[in-house]
Formats: sequence, C-alpha cells, structure tokens
Amino acid sequence: MPWRPIPVRPAILILGAMILLACGGCQPERELRLAGKTMGTTYHIKVVAGLFTSGADLQEQIDDRLAAINASMSTYDPGSEISRFNGIDSTSESFSPSNDFLNVLQVAAELHRLTNGAWDGTLDPLITLWGFGRKGTVDRVPGDDDIDRALAHVGFGRIRLDPSGTIGKTDPAVTLDLASIAKGYGVDAIARLLGERGFSNFLVEIGGEVFARGRRKDGVPWRVGINRPDKGAALDDVYRAVPLTDRAMATSGDYRIFFQVGDRTYSHILDPRSGRPVSSGVVSATVVAANCTVADGLATALMVMGPKEGLALVDRLAAVECLIVVRQPDGTLIDHPSSGFVIH
Repeated sequence: MPWRPIPVRPAILILGAMILLACGGCQPERELRLAGKTMGTTYHIKVVAGLFTSGADLQEQIDDRLAAINASMSTYDPGSEISRFNGIDSTSESFSPSNDFLNVLQVAAELHRLTNGAWDGTLDPLITLWGFGRKGTVDRVPGDDDIDRALAHVGFGRIRLDPSGTIGKTDPAVTLDLASIAKGYGVDAIARLLGERGFSNFLVEIGGEVFARGRRKDGVPWRVGINRPDKGAALDDVYRAVPLTDRAMATSGDYRIFFQVGDRTYSHILDPRSGRPVSSGVVSATVVAANCTVADGLATALMVMGPKEGLALVDRLAAVECLIVVRQPDGTLIDHPSSGFVIH
C-alpha cells in the first residue's frame, strides 16, 4: 500500500486560530486619533488600539454618545431636556429626567454643598444678564437692581431632587445652566464607553477637559498641558505640564471669554453669591480628580473661592489636587499648588 502523508494543515490552521484568540491583544498596536465637534467646542481622543480596530466604527459610537448628552444638557437646543425643564413655570410639576441628566444634577448638588455655593448650576439668569449666554454679548455692566432681580431666582436649593428620581422646582422662575460640568460629564461618558469596549490606554479631551487611562503607546504616562493664562496666548502655549494616569483634569480661566468697558475687564466666571464676575485675582484654576465631572465643577468653584479658601477645600477632599494661578498687580503669575499637585 503506498504511503500517504497525514494531512496536518487544518490542525495547524485551527491551532493558529486558537493562538490568535488566546493572544487577543497581541496584534500590533497603533495610536488611533479621533476628533470632532460637540457641545459648542471640539473633542480629541487618542486610543492605543489594535492594528485592525475600526476607527470609523468607534467614532460613530463616540459621536452618538455625545449627541445624546448634548440633547440632554444644551441650553441652545430648545428641545433638550434642560430647556424643557427650564420652561416649567410651576412648583407642582414633576419632571422625569434621563439617567444622564439626573447623574449630572446629583453631582451638581454635591458640588454646591462642598463649595458653600461658590459653584451653582442655577446662574442662567445672571449669565444672560451679563451677556455670556445664548442671547449673545451685551458689552455693558448691568445695574444693581437688575443683578438683584436675577439673584432672587438663583440658588441650587431651589431645584427639587425627589427620592423617586423625578425633579422639580421650589421657585418656578429658577433655571439651570450646567455648562460648567457638562463637558466634564461628556469626558467621563466617553472614557466609560472606551473602557467597556476593552481599551485600557487612552486620552479623552473635550474643550480642554481631560481624562487619561493607562499610558501612551510607548509606555510613557500621558502628559497634559495647562494653557498659559494670558488673553493673547495661543491654545498650544503651555504654562505647566501635568503627568496624568487614570485621572481627570479640568482647567477654568478668565482669559478667553470676557468683555471690557473702559479699562475694566469682566470675565464670564460669575460669583453666585454677588451676581458679579469674579474678583478673587485668580486667572486660572486646574483640578485633578478621579472623574472629570467633579474636576470641571471644582475648577470653576476655585476661580470664585480664591487661593486661600480654595486650597483649604481641596486639602479636605480625598484624591483631589489643584493648581490655582493668581496674577499680581505687576502682571506676574504666582502658582498656588495643593500639597500633592505634580507639575513638570
């Protein structure tokens, strides 16, 4: 009987397939870069991904998630959840929010409590009055009576969060503007999406707010720059660089959105307690925290609180660090870092 070779190729193919399946992440890696527009700004994402990961599919998932958040919290969209809630003119009406909207409101309530009202999500009438809202700039200083009338309907305690999960108002005229934490929430949502899809090394940035997971493709920790707090500074003019791993970072400043009357500059950062632009001397506040929603809101609050009160708050909070920058009368910048803040 003639000798016949034993067929082995199918077994080799099966074994090869098993090795590929077992190896999972052994395929060559690349840094996938995605970018787009959302929430009136831009986003940029870097993902350390397998060579065959579809960037188009991932971008579609990211855009869909951001569109849902924008449809919830954009005051520029008359059909958004926040616009519909703001339109309620009764204290007896209850509103059933989406999980996104409710999650942000719960963080907002905690931020308001922690900062003793230095952060407040009900500044909408003041934002409009000073010309920083959806109705455009006014380039004038409101009168004291106008400010007092707007302040009469400001205060997060006027928002009712019911144990049932519904929300309402104790003042029918109170309205919400969550722009100071919505971008941070968007960053957290996309970081969660990427984690659920198996990615462990990525950087998510929306309008300057950031979350970093793991490391870059070359194994080096992610580094995020803080923009130089000068009115004429380019967006890529780095004042300080911060190494970031498994943390969020957000920066608030008074040097991008403002108007001038005579030699006086009025920033878009408003003090909820006075109804006027901040006058703490702080030009930039950066917060590093476990999630970007909290970091975003705290950065705004520190602009209002100033270095002494702000550092005292951050030092009481676990796993939160900050850098508060104050401009001196002669124009020099003075850094006020918390004890654990790391800069390069």
